Amino acid sequence: MSTETLNRYLYDSKLKAYALMRRTTYVLTLLSIALLIYAHGVVESPVKLQMLYYAIDAILTVFVVIYLLRILYNFERIKFLRRTWFEGMLMSLILVNQVGTYLLDLPVVYIFFERLDIPLSVELYRLSVSLYMLVLLLIELFETRIYQKVVLLKPAVTFILSFIVLIAGGACLLMLPKMTNAPEGMGFVDAVFMATSASCVTGLAVVDPGTYFTFAGQVVLLVLVQLGGLGILTFATFFASLMRQGLHFKQQVVMYQLLESESLFSTKGLMRQLIFLTITIEAIGSILIFLSWGPGVKFTDLGNKIFYSIFHAVSAFCNAGFSLYPEGLYTAPVRTGYVLHLVVAMLIILGGIGFPTITDVLSPRAMRRRLDVPWQNWKLLSRITIYTSAALIFSGTIFFFLLEYFNTLSHLSFVEALITSFFQSVTTRTAGFNTVDISALSVPTLLVFLVLMFIGASPGSTGGGIKTTTFLVVLLSVLTTIRGRENLEVGRRTIPHSVSYKAFAVFTFAVLINMSFIFLLSITDAQFDIIRLAFEQVSAFATVGLSTGITAGLSDPGKMIIVLSMFIGRVGTLTLALALSSRAKSTSYKYPATHLPVG
Repeated sequence: MSTETLNRYLYDSKLKAYALMRRTTYVLTLLSIALLIYAHGVVESPVKLQMLYYAIDAILTVFVVIYLLRILYNFERIKFLRRTWFEGMLMSLILVNQVGTYLLDLPVVYIFFERLDIPLSVELYRLSVSLYMLVLLLIELFETRIYQKVVLLKPAVTFILSFIVLIAGGACLLMLPKMTNAPEGMGFVDAVFMATSASCVTGLAVVDPGTYFTFAGQVVLLVLVQLGGLGILTFATFFASLMRQGLHFKQQVVMYQLLESESLFSTKGLMRQLIFLTITIEAIGSILIFLSWGPGVKFTDLGNKIFYSIFHAVSAFCNAGFSLYPEGLYTAPVRTGYVLHLVVAMLIILGGIGFPTITDVLSPRAMRRRLDVPWQNWKLLSRITIYTSAALIFSGTIFFFLLEYFNTLSHLSFVEALITSFFQSVTTRTAGFNTVDISALSVPTLLVFLVLMFIGASPGSTGGGIKTTTFLVVLLSVLTTIRGRENLEVGRRTIPHSVSYKAFAVFTFAVLINMSFIFLLSITDAQFDIIRLAFEQVSAFATVGLSTGITAGLSDPGKMIIVLSMFIGRVGTLTLALALSSRAKSTSYKYPATHLPVG
């Protein structure tokens, strides 16, 4: 058959072939994920597990064949390979491993990990395949009518729905028998609580993640934290643009509004920067944590040490506060690891200042630009978030040091007490890690913590709270009113009145929601005093994750109140209000002004 005849045949059958390949990929992706979930969560028999892995390997082989067919059917093959380089690398890895394992009896992946002295367990293999399948499923969803219908919704509604789907999926996975070490498995309320806490990067826990969950359950928790921290839509859009032709216009509009880009054209670049910076910071953080474990911290093997390092790095950067130790970083082996504490604190700060600030200050492009024009200042948002965060961290450190010096810090040296105070000031606003016994803190310290938690992290970050910019705008608005000035000014810029209204709306919503939920908790869980309930509620709303130790003892209604609080705190009060509101009517008119006495 000549080349011309082959090309004519390929051209005539291209549409049918592409439709068949897409349907096959979609069906096999769903099937393989179902098989993996069944293997991860239910099957105990080694024989059945091996059969399931044979089936999954067969599906992976089909994916490789489909990719090769797509290359064949594409008449600009070099451009296609450049465009789908990432997918091509994955397919090449699978092909090499499949040929080596089944034809040459030379399992390449297993041999590679054994050479690194990392015993490749079945769990690690499951993790790799599961994540790959998840990526494929997200990509396929982007090319179906399901996603096309979703992008027609308000961005706020789309954002909220993505978290609902993530929480529901996570809860279902955590309820599977093999996800926990408990014989009876995890109950519905506790599963929803833990899935919400992980997806909303809060860190409140009704069980000890390190002992209650199996390795598979801990991996599910880690994936929920990572997807919840950056947003499942961000990851899905990124991989779709990475492995396919790019983003459609509607998808760019949605991500533009969710990421709050400067322009529609910068959205794709910002999203890629966001993902690559996240991976880079978490990778560096994992290495530093790996090197920071003290000699007293014991691990079963090198793979276990690597997983602990990655888990705590991701949990810190995403401001989740989950730890695999029973009492968090206050647990005996890591309680005195002050270098580890400083590394975790730095990751928390980076995750809490927000991605717009990170890209403006720490991205390679921004650093190169600043070297060329060193007199150019940071953007106003970067200056506000960094200076406000620094002021809050400094104030929190001083308050904690003075209030707890003769209490929880009494057994520490001056330097140790200072590092502990700094760490708790950093983690209280966003992350929820603890290096002291929170239940032993004095009431004044708890009140200071309530204020810091309520303020929270910065816009565009993985943290919660009303945000540092909201706090600053409200504070400056009050000072402007007291001074009798008409315009709100900061950094030689005038802040529009609409921004002040928005800041006060967020502040008011947050206060009302917290007061209402504290009132409900005082009814459902009257066995705890009001300061502990208030601390638990504000910690949940601000997605901090600190607790005085009452989380597991809450009633089921109380847990569901905390679940709702974590969800509202993560998606944002204003986002929720915008999602529920109807389109505003025309406001091109104005009624006559009147005087209304206030105060």
